[in-house]
Amino acid sequence: MFFDSRRSTVHATNGMVATSQPLAAMAGLRILMAGGNAVDAAVATAATLNVVEPMSTGVGGDLFALIWRAADQSVAALNGSGRTPAAASIDDLQAKGHDRMPMFGALSITVPGTVHGWETILAEQGTMSLADVLEPAIAYAEQGFPVSDIISFQWQQQEGKLAALPSGQELLINGRAPREGELMRMPTLARTLRAVAEGGSAAFYNGPIATAMADFVQEQGGWLAEADLAGHSSDWDEPIRTDYRGVTCWECPPNGQGIIALEALNIAEGFDIAAMGPQSADRYHHLVEATRLGFADAFEYLSDPRCVDVPTEVWASKEYADRRRALIDPQRAMVTAPYGKMVPGSDTVYISVMDGAGNACSFINSVFANFGSGLVVPGTGIVMHNRGALFQLDASHPNALAGGKRPFHTIIPALATRDDELWLSYGVMGGFMQPQGHLQVISNMVDFGMDAQGALDALRFQVVGSELWLEGDVDDGVAAELNRRGHRVNVMHGPQRGGAGGMGGGQIISRDPDSGVLSGGSEPRKDGAAVGW
Repeated sequence: MFFDSRRSTVHATNGMVATSQPLAAMAGLRILMAGGNAVDAAVATAATLNVVEPMSTGVGGDLFALIWRAADQSVAALNGSGRTPAAASIDDLQAKGHDRMPMFGALSITVPGTVHGWETILAEQGTMSLADVLEPAIAYAEQGFPVSDIISFQWQQQEGKLAALPSGQELLINGRAPREGELMRMPTLARTLRAVAEGGSAAFYNGPIATAMADFVQEQGGWLAEADLAGHSSDWDEPIRTDYRGVTCWECPPNGQGIIALEALNIAEGFDIAAMGPQSADRYHHLVEATRLGFADAFEYLSDPRCVDVPTEVWASKEYADRRRALIDPQRAMVTAPYGKMVPGSDTVYISVMDGAGNACSFINSVFANFGSGLVVPGTGIVMHNRGALFQLDASHPNALAGGKRPFHTIIPALATRDDELWLSYGVMGGFMQPQGHLQVISNMVDFGMDAQGALDALRFQVVGSELWLEGDVDDGVAAELNRRGHRVNVMHGPQRGGAGGMGGGQIISRDPDSGVLSGGSEPRKDGAAVGW
């Protein structure tokens, strides 16, 4: 059964962009048509989304990317996430009266990594300048853009959050969110983007913009200092991968949660998912249990591997998955999914781009919650993210809060190859929905032969704490059977506007290695589009 999107898969040969807002998708396509490559187009699209979908992403957030380089058929992984301010500490937070990490506000803010990430990925993998790729975003911020349907709905839901401090008015019109079709201008954000275009990341992490960010966060009770911003850097990492029935699935390593998707795929590979049927209770049950086991491990072990030991190699192995799979009862849900014993040996935007030369960039950029921490730096239009909210206050936990440390991160881009050739650039936004979405997309395409749009249209599940959320069009008998097996089923009735019901938002582009034809699908639960030429 499918979400009734009435969309067809889009096909092209010279280049393609898929993302959650059409103007942003076209900004990326314009870069491709001007001779830019997949990386150039991805950054242009992300920057435009900062303007046209500002509740989800921006220069005050973080990014991760996977790049397929056609010239040498290799994958590179960029970690563009920020670290905690040096002054951050559990003792200080508890002295301020907190027994858990605040979800919003100044204490949830870590250093934003986006701008340095944009500059780094362009310098090493792109062909165009930062100034060139920021042009579409600056033009929309200065001249205005008509707000699309679902983005307007999400904006309206956050009016109170933005109105809590005077600077939030920079992202409102006379104290309210823009309505669908209404022209929205962001002059202060335009000035910030123009400063970055002219001065590079140095204009963001040093000088007046950095001073404005640090001073404002500290005025609001946070730790962020100018020295934290000046000391920020991005990192190139070795990507992690696993094979699923002949398809190699690639993810960024921890501190991101892509490892959960790989573990769940490894567990699922031991079951005949295709024989179960795409919307059967059996398929739901086995994928859900694999997901639950993956999350149990993540909440126990996932952290910043530059600060603590994370058993990534064991975690992603087939042998470890064999042990985890043995815990699954085909007829009964686990009462509690336990974490395994390993001896060492994540609101967001997602962008998928492929160019005519066969390069791909799977790119994800986020301020975490809608409008992040709720702090808009006065005179800049910068929404500061709240990524620090995912730290733990148990000092013995791998993901414990500490100065200079990256948090558990939800945003994860993905790639897939077959026979050492590029096949997919894909991702599914939505906090902890993301690895679950990766699992379901790959199963849809590998186990059931769906195309890009069909894989996104298919009904989804999400494990949310002790509950199993299903979309409202699920067969009543399937929901009843899952309840009988012990799952606490919550069927999400009504329209899931913008993934409001928790089912996320995905984008997929596939490539035929023989013909070079690109085929793209875009999330039917969002405003977006796949566009090509």
